[in-house]
Amino acid sequence: MYEILKSAHSGWRYLVVILLLVAVVKAIAGAAGKKEYTEGDRKLNVFTLISAHIQLVFGLLLYFMNDWYKADSSVAVGRYWKMEHIAMMVLAIILITYGNARSKKTADSGAVRHKNIALYFGLALILITVAVFAMVKADPTRSLFGIS
Repeated sequence: MYEILKSAHSGWRYLVVILLLVAVVKAIAGAAGKKEYTEGDRKLNVFTLISAHIQLVFGLLLYFMNDWYKADSSVAVGRYWKMEHIAMMVLAIILITYGNARSKKTADSGAVRHKNIALYFGLALILITVAVFAMVKADPTRSLFGIS
């Protein structure tokens, strides 16, 4: 079961990053062009939100199945997997969730919604990217494109 979850978590991340990237680019273009916020934009943002939450569930299951909460914090690898990775990823999910909720609550039907998505999804994407680079630095068994 652990290996299946690990593979799912490793593969699903690409979907999350691609959806985030597409959503941020579309939001920036929508805000810059003062375009209407369409049903397609809403669906893309919801799919991004859902995929990120699924990734979080996979990650939390792995975190507790692998006992990462018991890792030695004095070692870089242990500290990364015990505290840094989970903190950065949960914060990224919070940003995605808040950005999606905020874009739904605004009365404006265009540029403001796009700006909310661009800001919060963009911050989440930056945070995820920082977490990936921190992972490669802390854990020499990892590379940018998976386990090496």
